[in-house]
Amino acid sequence: MSFNLSGTLQSLRTNAATTAAKLATTASRATGRGAGGMIGGLVAGAIDPQIMAHLGGDRPAVLVTGTNGKSTTTRMLAAAVRAEHTVATNDGGDNMDAGIISALLAGKNASRLVLEVDELHVPHVADKLNPQALVLLNLSRDQLDRVGEINKIERALRGAVEAHPDMLIIANCDDVLMTSVAYDAKNVIWVSAGAGWLGESVTCPRTGGHIIRDGEDWRAVKPLADGREFRRPAPTWSVDQAGLHTPQGERALNLALPGRANRGNAAQAIAAAVEGFGVDLDKALSATESVADVAGRYSTITLGNQKIRLLLAKNPAGWQEALSMVDRTAEGLVIATNGHVADGIDMSWLWDVKFEDFAKLAVKASGERGTDLAVRLVYADISHELIRDPLEAIKACPPGRIEVLANYTAFRDLKKALEREAKETTND
Repeated sequence: MSFNLSGTLQSLRTNAATTAAKLATTASRATGRGAGGMIGGLVAGAIDPQIMAHLGGDRPAVLVTGTNGKSTTTRMLAAAVRAEHTVATNDGGDNMDAGIISALLAGKNASRLVLEVDELHVPHVADKLNPQALVLLNLSRDQLDRVGEINKIERALRGAVEAHPDMLIIANCDDVLMTSVAYDAKNVIWVSAGAGWLGESVTCPRTGGHIIRDGEDWRAVKPLADGREFRRPAPTWSVDQAGLHTPQGERALNLALPGRANRGNAAQAIAAAVEGFGVDLDKALSATESVADVAGRYSTITLGNQKIRLLLAKNPAGWQEALSMVDRTAEGLVIATNGHVADGIDMSWLWDVKFEDFAKLAVKASGERGTDLAVRLVYADISHELIRDPLEAIKACPPGRIEVLANYTAFRDLKKALEREAKETTND
């Protein structure tokens, strides 16, 4: 009788890691320190560095990555796949190793994995989980002090695609950088999901040659090293205001979530569910349309005589898209910015955002870095008032509908404060 000592020790380590993670998650929730979406994964990963691969267990998995839209697309895709399968997912936005491990722990019995993954974590997560599919949304400049140059990310993602040649790629052909990532893959579904932000799409990431645009089409003036033309691939899936265009025909698309970008997110989510997991198109479409909230984003909270809608933006491309969603007929607009590590300490990105004319909206600049924002609004010729506390800024707005646009930690902290305030008001 043979005895596999290393396998037994590994099994014991994994069991110990799982038990410790459950205890840490329970303690975090019980003490009110958080939802436990990260701490369990951190503990488990520290005890067993191989736990992600063990928990994955070769289950069919799809990874979702990109600068903007990861959480929304993951939520939509998980809903679509859930129409026919059980799903383990981290659709709350915890997209690094700890969050992924926590999602796998919570969904140990699920048959499918739908995981949002930070762009720079994709290579090693793909190595551990060997995913069936990878959804490539978009790439644009994020916080440079935290993420680094965008071409570095493109190369890292391209390397992950090359390392997994059998992986199905669902790529946005309107995004030059993501097209470069998927250009040599043998198994690609091209989706025309739109490209609202073109700041990083002016040159070819491989040759440095200029990108020329002609309507929806684009091409690089310089050929690739092997002589091929680098040009927008013809999509088999696309979305526009008329609806979703698929290989199975056209479908109306009536989303609960607002904005052009979310229509593109939905197109890639549905394509991934249908092409990657064989989900029925109409079931995937219906499930995607039912998604109305993504970790509190786009949610509405009533506080006294004010109805407050929350919008999140984390980088220039995201801010530009979120600004287009602001209801210009609302009674007030609060814009809140912080400058923590998760937000990006360098606030120079504010000058890349084209702040629009908000007409007669009562605008409040707020957040820990509200002064930086206020200076930017002065140069944008937007009349505003600086109130550092976002909750007080909301209360200073007139009664009625209030739009709130905030970056990551400002959004997180304000949402908690609003929910606490609303609860106290109800109890009174």
